Amino acid sequence: MTARIPTLTAAAAIAAQIVYPLVRGDLRDAVTVCVVLLLAAASITHAALTRGPRWTAALVLVTAGVGLLSEVVGTSTDVPYGCYDYSVDRLGPALAGVPLVVPFAWTAGFYPVWCVASLLAGGRYRHLIRMVLTTVGVVGWDLYLDPQMVADGQWTWCVTDAGLPGVEHIPVTNYVGWCVVAATMAAAMEWFDHRISDAAAPHGTPPHRDSVPIALFLWTWLGSALAHAVFLDGPGLRFSAIYGWITMGVLGIPLLIVLVRSRVRRPEIPDTPPRA
Repeated sequence: MTARIPTLTAAAAIAAQIVYPLVRGDLRDAVTVCVVLLLAAASITHAALTRGPRWTAALVLVTAGVGLLSEVVGTSTDVPYGCYDYSVDRLGPALAGVPLVVPFAWTAGFYPVWCVASLLAGGRYRHLIRMVLTTVGVVGWDLYLDPQMVADGQWTWCVTDAGLPGVEHIPVTNYVGWCVVAATMAAAMEWFDHRISDAAAPHGTPPHRDSVPIALFLWTWLGSALAHAVFLDGPGLRFSAIYGWITMGVLGIPLLIVLVRSRVRRPEIPDTPPRA
């Protein structure tokens, strides 16, 4: 039963995300919190089962810890993301103006990307490649997240005309900040991964071992593009569907190729001499 917890929590998170476009007001806020906590729970429980408790503790420390620190500094000094403020009354308890659920969103977004990057990265510079892919994937996730949450009023930006084409209301500094913080997290996890004995398995691990985070990655990449393009309304969401799909696709397209190849590959049948 314990082994099924990541699958069940991931399925519940996906169900909550499907409900999200159908509700409004306080109920949507509650669904938002549930989505974050369920995704984080799926990531944390899966990491504990497959990578061990020490690696999982490092994951939470790096993602939720660094995430919270960056958000507290960010809302206080405008560094590294730019000038923004949370609607703190909507997402539960807050610390220094940052809802306490927010750091776990970093965990929920980082871990599936890390697992996919671990599957794709190989060769002599595997660790560097994994860091780069993880950074790109996490920034791609924010290209969905920020426009959606701003459209819902969860946070607001002081500067609203310095962003990407179609999403000018979110400054480019936000994505630069995400790149810096995501790269810091990726580097820290590489350090922990190299030193913790119960760390992640080496390159070549069968994809089914990480089926839950891989499924969450694919759902986020493809499902968010569909939701922004069709089911959600708000400024710039049609454009964020494109930006997010392209950026997460840097990992997503190679991932699909790997999954298809692993699916169609069959064990070789040894040659047998012809019958007399």
